[in-house]
Amino acid sequence: MDAIALLTRDHREVEQLFKQFDKLTERAQKTMKKLVTKMIRELAIHSAVEEMLFYPAVRTAALKADTRAGEAASDLVLESLEEHHIVKWTLSELEKMDPEDERYCAKVEVLMESVRHHIEEEEGDLFPKARKLLGQEMLDELGKRMEKAKKLAPTRPHPRAPDSPPGNLVAGLMAAMMDRSKDMLRGLLPGQKETNA
Repeated sequence: MDAIALLTRDHREVEQLFKQFDKLTERAQKTMKKLVTKMIRELAIHSAVEEMLFYPAVRTAALKADTRAGEAASDLVLESLEEHHIVKWTLSELEKMDPEDERYCAKVEVLMESVRHHIEEEEGDLFPKARKLLGQEMLDELGKRMEKAKKLAPTRPHPRAPDSPPGNLVAGLMAAMMDRSKDMLRGLLPGQKETNA
């Protein structure tokens, strides 16, 4: 699977979580918390992989191209990094909140609106430019690397961590080790039941 197909698949998976959340009533707080925990995990992994591999590849190709299209793609990457930053702050706030909080659902709504806007821009503008800049061979190779990186990426938002190389690579690996340790303690790894650690 090439990098753009992988990222698009992630987008569809997150959208399914959003749709499930939209169907909940405010009384379904336990289900609400589980869905938001899944959103946090999926969006944290997705954004980390984009920031570690996809965005740097696009920016490097864009700067080498030295064209208006390349400049536009580079600007879109910078905008995407800023959108990620805002989403990570929202995720980190949600992680500490309970569904009983009167602003919980409002914060989830803002998160979903932000992410949907981000997805629309990526799929409608950035991805077509990236496809032209990178070419199929590079996208295939990048897709393989990104699939592997997802297994090692942080599972929680880290809004204060660097979001571009080389800082994000070092910080990301350290954050991932901490996150996955917490996940094991809390029983949040795939196939495990949740505990109260």
